[in-house]
Parts: sequence; structure tokens; C-alpha cells
Amino acid sequence: MPPTESRIRVKRVDSVTQVEFLDRNILDEANIQVIGQEIEQLIQSEPNPRLLISFSGVEHLSSAALGTLIQVNNHVRNRNGQLRLANIDPQIYEVFVITRLNKLFSIHGTADEALKSFTK
Repeated sequence: MPPTESRIRVKRVDSVTQVEFLDRNILDEANIQVIGQEIEQLIQSEPNPRLLISFSGVEHLSSAALGTLIQVNNHVRNRNGQLRLANIDPQIYEVFVITRLNKLFSIHGTADEALKSFTK
């Protein structure tokens, strides 16, 4: 099986791993699975992962993508890490509110605000 193309862009900002999505629409089940695996590798590579997921440019998100985010959150917490979400489109944020996921995740307006919210 050929290697799959990455669906995310990763960069380090101090001790925080920042993830951005390459796709505007995160709807395809296969792509969501690849994204989940890539983020899982990032989580496993740190004893106490500090992860910022930016939704900049993302216009649509499927329920499967939300499920993957919940798994990511659980894995980060299991490793005594911190997860922040940022730059969520207002229409997507409405879904977080309706599903009450805005209570589960630490959501910030911008990546800079999210970066400042990490505790040492």
C-alpha cells in the first residue's frame, strides 16, 4: 500500500506542537482516519504533549471528525498533556455549542490566544 499523503501541517512553537489542517472540508472518512493517526503519533512522541489544533481555513467538519477530536482529547489527557483548539469558523463553533463540545475543549479565538493559555 503506498504511503498516504499528510493531511496536516505541523510546526513547533516553543514547547507546543501546532497542527493546521490542509483541507478546507474535513469530511472524508479515510482522510479523518489519516489525520487521527498523524495526531496520535504527535501525542505519543511527547511525555506531556502540549497540542494546539488550529481550524484556520476549515469550512466543514463531519461528525466523524468530531469523534476523532474527542479521542485526541482523551489521549492527550491520558498523557497529562494539554489540548487547545483555535480559529474555529463561527458555523463550526455552533456545532460545538449544540453538541456541548465547547464545554469539553479549551477553545480560543486565535492561535496566539491559545498559545498564551498553556500552563507550564
